Amino acid sequence: MKEVKGISRVCGLIGNPVEHTLSPTIHNYLAERLGIELVYVPFHVETGYLDQSVKGAFGLNLLGLNVTVPYKTDVLQSLTDIDDLAKRIGAVNTLVRVQDGYKGYNTDMPGLYRAMENDGVNLKGETILILGAGGVARAVAMMAADKAKEIIILNRTIEKAEKIAEEINGYMGRKVVIPQLLEDYKKLQEDKKYLAIQATNVGMHPNVEDVIIDDPDFYKRIHTGYDLIFNPFETRFMKEVAKKGGLAFNGLKMLLFQGIIAFELWTGTKVSDELARDTYQILLKETGNLGKE
Repeated sequence: MKEVKGISRVCGLIGNPVEHTLSPTIHNYLAERLGIELVYVPFHVETGYLDQSVKGAFGLNLLGLNVTVPYKTDVLQSLTDIDDLAKRIGAVNTLVRVQDGYKGYNTDMPGLYRAMENDGVNLKGETILILGAGGVARAVAMMAADKAKEIIILNRTIEKAEKIAEEINGYMGRKVVIPQLLEDYKKLQEDKKYLAIQATNVGMHPNVEDVIIDDPDFYKRIHTGYDLIFNPFETRFMKEVAKKGGLAFNGLKMLLFQGIIAFELWTGTKVSDELARDTYQILLKETGNLGKE
């Protein structure tokens, strides 16, 4: 059992709900391994109490906070400063204590990028398919826009995809994001292989047999598929990609690396590749997936 001392600093997670979070596993393990007096706990924040919670955390001398749904955008109003990437994405998931409040960062997208690097996936020059046009899809598109050759957003309705495309293309000064209806996947080049990122909650537990596109022909066109869901460990989307010979990954490494980047911001330390691998093994064990990779 972790010993808490008078000199222990506190970090935590604010959200609603937070009861099933894996973040304490990541941060308390990292602190223990690195010999840092830090304790990480989840805080369930009810609707209407977000601003009070951030101010209260500062008053209580909390070193930093993670922010999860539904507060990643709303929390922007409670911050002293916001990192440029988080501004572009329009969402914050990490608060770092500064002199007169908290500075907001987005470590989700750098976490996804580091996860991809760890899996040997290079975004440079890729044509990327993003399934969905919600907040996560927008963030993924923003993260990949300066690396990818082209990003195609496939969504059930075109309006949200068009809005993302207009915003990112304007920011980039070139047409990098192309909005399309979900059924337009049939118009993709038949002789081309794509990197696909599943950025919706379709297929998440308990609806594990759901998939956003239920056509085996679609999956023949994917050389690598990332599902940002990690429960279940192997989603239907991943299974379909693997059936057609593609590489398939879930979102657990994204969770790992977004946590590692937040930890590094709070503590000023650098987490080694070896410690990252060990922490990932702890997450696999915690989720009952050890040995499934």
